[in-house]
Amino acid sequence: MNLNEEMTALGLHAKKASRQMNRLNAAEKNDCLKAMAESIEANSGIICEANSEDIKIGQSMNLSRSMLDRLMLDQNRITGMAQGLRDIAELEDPTGKILNERKRPSGLRLKKVSCPIGVIVMIYESRPNVTADSAGLCFKSGNAIILRGGKEASHSNQIISKLMVDAGMKCSDKFPEHCIQIVQTPDRNALPELLSLIELVDLCIPRGGEGLIRAVAECSRVPVIKHYKGICSVYIDRAADIDRAVEITVNSKTHRAGVCNAMETLLIDKSCANTILPRVADALLAKGVELRCCETACSIIGDEAKIATTEDWDSEYLDLICSVRIVKGMDEALDHINTHGSGHTECIVTEDETAARRFQREADSSIVFWNASTRFSDGGEFGMGAEIGISTDKIGARGPMGLDELTTYKWLGEGDGLTRS
Repeated sequence: MNLNEEMTALGLHAKKASRQMNRLNAAEKNDCLKAMAESIEANSGIICEANSEDIKIGQSMNLSRSMLDRLMLDQNRITGMAQGLRDIAELEDPTGKILNERKRPSGLRLKKVSCPIGVIVMIYESRPNVTADSAGLCFKSGNAIILRGGKEASHSNQIISKLMVDAGMKCSDKFPEHCIQIVQTPDRNALPELLSLIELVDLCIPRGGEGLIRAVAECSRVPVIKHYKGICSVYIDRAADIDRAVEITVNSKTHRAGVCNAMETLLIDKSCANTILPRVADALLAKGVELRCCETACSIIGDEAKIATTEDWDSEYLDLICSVRIVKGMDEALDHINTHGSGHTECIVTEDETAARRFQREADSSIVFWNASTRFSDGGEFGMGAEIGISTDKIGARGPMGLDELTTYKWLGEGDGLTRS
């Protein structure tokens, strides 16, 4: 079987499974999800063994510290995966909702009803927990999923997906065997082949670094939901509480530096910089953060700061590095964000509600927080159970994508022998 035949077979199996998914009601899907969660927890030792092999591969590939952190699974993260599936099971089924209802003068009765998208391809790097999150969300929303993880996580991804499928099949004889599939081949040419199957694949969601997402978007013939970078900013306003500013900034940057919702740029109003920046800088430096600053910020911090280059303002570090700029008020802060940001997540720290509301209105990003860490930009934190990704697109899904974002809709019409004159 050549590569085209292999990918076509995956697509055909997924398309058939997506239609079979309609046979499962909400309670049956929830029972399957709970069974998957139990299986993942019961087999945590096997998952850890597989993951240890992946860690060795990642180390041989000289992956960065942050990428190895993304790759690593321990008991807590495995428990988190299982809990994520249980959380999804507790959520309302997103399909079959009546979104709009009307009766026309002709007597035609119409309903706009939510329904699954169909077949979704998920492409991602390192993080094997994405396997469980994505498969769980797609299953609950009635979609079949084809998963393509990085070769560095292949052992983890294989065992997680197998455990989920086996648990689902044991739980219900209606469970479609191919509703969760893994692309087996490491051949990079598999992606353009798979993403050319416009009659079999309905949507692609890439999740990873900018290079991966751009490569997918450029080669795909099916629609792609994406975000290229996570250049997230925290703006400390002149009316900020100092303690809050320090706590939010440090958490946004250092809670997990290697993820897309970590802060990369810190902006501080000039009128309060001399008071706030030394405390914020000391707290960040104590956590091992490298500070790349504008000249004004460097003069306040001293020798431990480095001068930022032009490239720094447009950089997603995914590491313990932060660019720092002093701005002349909110106008300059918003201009910086809307020029250099990636439309992902921003935060303003202030006690001035008028300033906060203006910032939230004018920052052109999918998520804008007031006095909350950028790390809350996450489907689980939004009550979605988990997320399949974060979209910075403006058409369709935007922000964390949960169950509702994995549905489309169709119109159902009823008449009494109606004909149109």
